[in-house]
Amino acid sequence: MATLSVGEPQEMEVDRKGESEESGDDETRRKSINGKVDANQPHTTVKEESPVEMDTITLDPEEEDVDLVHCRIGKIEGLGVLRKAKTLSLRQNLIKTIENLEMLVTLKELDLYDNQICKLENLQTLKELDQLDVSFNLLRKVEGLECLTGLKKLFLLHNKISHIANLDHLTGLEMLELGSNRIRLIENLDRLSSLTSLFLGTNKITQLQHLEGLHNLTVLSIQSNRITKMEGLQGLVNLKELYLSHNGIEVIEGLENNKKLTTLDIAANRVKKIENISHLTDLQEFWMNDNQLENWSDLDELKSSNALETVYLERNPLQKDPQYRRKIMLALPTVRQIDATFIRF
Repeated sequence: MATLSVGEPQEMEVDRKGESEESGDDETRRKSINGKVDANQPHTTVKEESPVEMDTITLDPEEEDVDLVHCRIGKIEGLGVLRKAKTLSLRQNLIKTIENLEMLVTLKELDLYDNQICKLENLQTLKELDQLDVSFNLLRKVEGLECLTGLKKLFLLHNKISHIANLDHLTGLEMLELGSNRIRLIENLDRLSSLTSLFLGTNKITQLQHLEGLHNLTVLSIQSNRITKMEGLQGLVNLKELYLSHNGIEVIEGLENNKKLTTLDIAANRVKKIENISHLTDLQEFWMNDNQLENWSDLDELKSSNALETVYLERNPLQKDPQYRRKIMLALPTVRQIDATFIRF
């Protein structure tokens, strides 16, 4: 495999909350707790690095999985010999422009995570591509993807994108990650009927809307936005996981058609009562920590969920009760984990 690590890795101060598990590294996911970055983690600062020339890197023409992470590459060039490459990782380099990839027609996965790219361009010959990651860059627009009709997973986490646009042709797209951008409106997703996972955490979205065409969606994450009302979800009949933590929601509602839900996360909102979810009999995880729940009788709303294994209710007024854990166990006997602690039998 073609690999090279030159000098110290680039360190950047970034906010990486609200991202999907498939984009980013394990350290990123450990730092993100319920959509919120751990404040105790040390901050890092940008370190200046000089780019290296591609001709200092030896490439194997027979290699299918090419890993060029942390190589301080400043320009994509000289990769034409990789005629058999199926995956190419150029993570954490100093690349500013996507270029000189036209010969890599066999490429299935392209990873440009954590570079300095300002524009999506020069990808038109990569028609076999089914996964593209350009997270942690400097993109302002979604563009230049018209020829990638076979794309199944698109990661654009932590850029400067303000509008969801130019995705109509990606009708086979199954996963879309647009977390940590500057998006204010959910729009232009009507044609993405194959989409199963949508991640929009840490944006500036104020309303759940324009989701009715996403009938195959199973995972929806809109954590850390500005949503105050649960609505617009009636068409998502196959939804299994819904993440709405760190918003301004006051009432649990609008889930009448979402009967397949197994995970419901409404942590860190302004909810005072558990209601309107007794029909969610497949529910396995219920996250409602950091709200305003006061009445133990509200737990009755969860008793019909025979598969319920995990509940998070910490930092609600209920937790002040010295019998907090015992009362949850008695009310919900199927539960095996309360907050971050497993129940010992």
